[in-house]
Amino acid sequence: MIKTIKADGKTEKEFLSQVRERSSQTNKDVTAVVSDIIENVRTRGDEAVREYTIRFDGKAPECFEVSREELLASCERCDAAFIDTLKKAADNIRDFHARQKQQSWLTAKENGVIMGQRVRGLARVGLYVPGGTAAYPSSVLMNAIPAKIAGVKELIMVTPPMKDGRPNPDIMAAAAIAGVDRVFLMGGAQAVAALAYGTATVPKVDKIVGPGNIFVATAKKLLYGNVDIDMIAGPSEILVLADDSADPKFLAADLMSQAEHDRLASTILVTTSEALAEATVRELDRQMQTLSRREIIDESLTNYGMIIVCDEMEKAVEMANELAPEHLEVCCQNPMEYVGKLDNAGSVFLGNYSPEPLGDYFAGPNHVLPTSGTARFFSPLSVDSFVKKSSFIYYTESALARDKDDIIRFANTEGLTAHANSIAVRFSEE
Repeated sequence: MIKTIKADGKTEKEFLSQVRERSSQTNKDVTAVVSDIIENVRTRGDEAVREYTIRFDGKAPECFEVSREELLASCERCDAAFIDTLKKAADNIRDFHARQKQQSWLTAKENGVIMGQRVRGLARVGLYVPGGTAAYPSSVLMNAIPAKIAGVKELIMVTPPMKDGRPNPDIMAAAAIAGVDRVFLMGGAQAVAALAYGTATVPKVDKIVGPGNIFVATAKKLLYGNVDIDMIAGPSEILVLADDSADPKFLAADLMSQAEHDRLASTILVTTSEALAEATVRELDRQMQTLSRREIIDESLTNYGMIIVCDEMEKAVEMANELAPEHLEVCCQNPMEYVGKLDNAGSVFLGNYSPEPLGDYFAGPNHVLPTSGTARFFSPLSVDSFVKKSSFIYYTESALARDKDDIIRFANTEGLTAHANSIAVRFSEE
């Protein structure tokens, strides 16, 4: 069960260090296996993908690609109420991300100089979606909708087939609602490699996004550079800041909502109230008994969970910024007063009625978030993740004549005389 400590400047730092290190361990055996899969797919294409699909998923479909008709018909095979929920969530996600879109721009100066920036969507993006017991339609919405808003010309989704070789209908329905262009039934490192290199069946993409197991994450990491990727995701994590106004029932439920993801998930409560800490421990024990994944929850809480009692909220805020958690809940009397103080977090949930699952599924902000402390310098997945930018410059002869001496001086100072000559030759009489 979760441990409770009193912040003393040392004990909590040791624990936070342990949390950061849990996801930094590289499994050399996994890397070796994934490297072989990548090379095999690179050289043998669809044949290798089919062999791995049979080996890992039990059965390979006759045709990897799901027809457009089957994709669109998938909504009819799903629960009508769930389809309605998917559409509501998609509307919220679309509304939030539409506000992120940037426009190309141009500026013209009095001397005839024109400069600007062109912003456009990537040509083709690959979206990996887990299947089987870890089928997450929400991930389809969170990845696909920003990509389409960004103007991605073709969005290719790969997802493992079910044991009978057919697609998961909930995932197909989410893909249809989110506007995915093509779907291929393949998973694992072999699907990532197929997207990165292209095969006779699967188009080569410019970027790969989406969650997956350690084999998928390792494949993305190894293929980065050949293609762009969203991020290297570590185990899930949540940090909750709470004062004595918080409800221990809510706190316990929110901590366990992350602990059930993975035995390596980290769940931390930082509070100024010892009474609240004790009540939350009791609630954890009580609520856990009714949950289907209680063994995973218990192991996660025992190994990577902690309740830390601080003397003052300023210290708790400092601790949150140091850890830079994926999810950060603020369950305090006046949560809005902390918005400007919490600089390092993937997503911040304010108040007692903004629990983390609200962001996972429905509110609109993206649930693809930086983990393992990388929120110090990484941002959530967004429309920006799917665009590329290039600048352009137009100078008149007179404008370049005005600046030529400064440019030549810069180039010569750096010892790049050909650069200097490129400017000088335009004004030479020879």
